[in-house]
Amino acid sequence: MRRIALFLGTNLAVLVVLGVVMNLLEPWLVRQGINVNNAAILIMALLFGMGGAFVSLLLSKRMALSSTGARVITQPSSQVERWLVDTVARQAKEAGIGMPDVAIYDAPEPNAFATGASRNNSLVAVSTGLLRAMQPNEVEAVLAHEVSHVANGDMITMTLLQGVLNTFVLLLSRVLGQIIDRAVFRSDRGYGPGYFISVIVLQLVLGVLASMIVMAFSRWREFRADAGGARLSGRGNMIAALERLKQAHQPSHLPESVEAFGIRGRVGQGLKRLLMSHPPMDERIRALAEGSR
Repeated sequence: MRRIALFLGTNLAVLVVLGVVMNLLEPWLVRQGINVNNAAILIMALLFGMGGAFVSLLLSKRMALSSTGARVITQPSSQVERWLVDTVARQAKEAGIGMPDVAIYDAPEPNAFATGASRNNSLVAVSTGLLRAMQPNEVEAVLAHEVSHVANGDMITMTLLQGVLNTFVLLLSRVLGQIIDRAVFRSDRGYGPGYFISVIVLQLVLGVLASMIVMAFSRWREFRADAGGARLSGRGNMIAALERLKQAHQPSHLPESVEAFGIRGRVGQGLKRLLMSHPPMDERIRALAEGSR
């Protein structure tokens, strides 16, 4: 629950900060005699909602390297590092993407992630725990899973989805805030105290709903990456890798900003599942075995 609360808090904090900035700008524009209608609010919501998402995308590689302490392999210093680079290079060529940067980060649990601004400007990183716990064919499958994330354009799609939802939350909360302020608090212009209170509450509620949508897409995206990994490395190897990951009991140490792109992530049951970035391993293994995803 702590990690769920942290995830929600991070996303909602961004929306609230953006919302406060917009709240400060809108009354100022009104005082300047500028008519702030819904079209103007939409433009502002697009600027803050989509703009913030794309800034995060452009900085994703730098942020991931900084937050995990990952080291990019520029000159392989061991046989393992040379094998990692050669394997990713081969898979990237088969997947039709540019060569990603390959990195290793120090963490006890077996995990890996991919991030980057485009299919030709990406990063694939593996943990030291994964290299210790897995056989070469299983590591190859994990790398293929991450390369498939890049080839599927998942980082771009997630950014677009998050940006659209941020825009929706910022816009709808303000439109409804004006309606509530005028109907309940009898404000003539719709920018009284009721407006500001309503906007903050609505952003929190709508932000949770938006997070559920993003996580639903993230879970579906994992099935696609598993299928892509099976094509690049072999179905048996991909299933073996997932079986090995299923046995791992260490909690994920990936930062929230890149956890959705890891091979492992948070899972849960019931209502908690609505906020999980990854489906359960059993479902992923069954989908591969049945070829249903």
